[in-house]
Amino acid sequence: MYVKDAMSTLILTIGPAHTLRQAAQLMAARRVGSAVVLDSDNSGIGILTERDILNSLGAGENPDRETAQTHTTPDVVFATPDWTLDDAADAMVRGGFRHLIVLRDHEPVGIVSVRDIIRCWSTAEVRADARAGAVPA
Repeated sequence: MYVKDAMSTLILTIGPAHTLRQAAQLMAARRVGSAVVLDSDNSGIGILTERDILNSLGAGENPDRETAQTHTTPDVVFATPDWTLDDAADAMVRGGFRHLIVLRDHEPVGIVSVRDIIRCWSTAEVRADARAGAVPA
């Protein structure tokens, strides 16, 4: 299976000046754990995750003053739709993160999360068991 089979193509994008509160509200409304931060003036494409927001709050920072730009995850690893799910999972384990921005021709086309990968693997295993005639425990 490939990243294109698991990724979500509905991407929440925000700007670098969004406050952490605004980002959290948008993420909660969309029920997603990350937002792609598009900053064409500076760093290009970044990612802000629920963990980034949690770390800021835990440090006592004000979510109405802190911006996405300040808390965007550095050193983003990008995937392509043609990566295998094994490649994506390996990158996540090596990097210690749970979301990958998926790029095609340097443009974001999706997000894949650990949950997306597990869902695909679980569904594939259930289908394989069904074809083999296995009975679920």
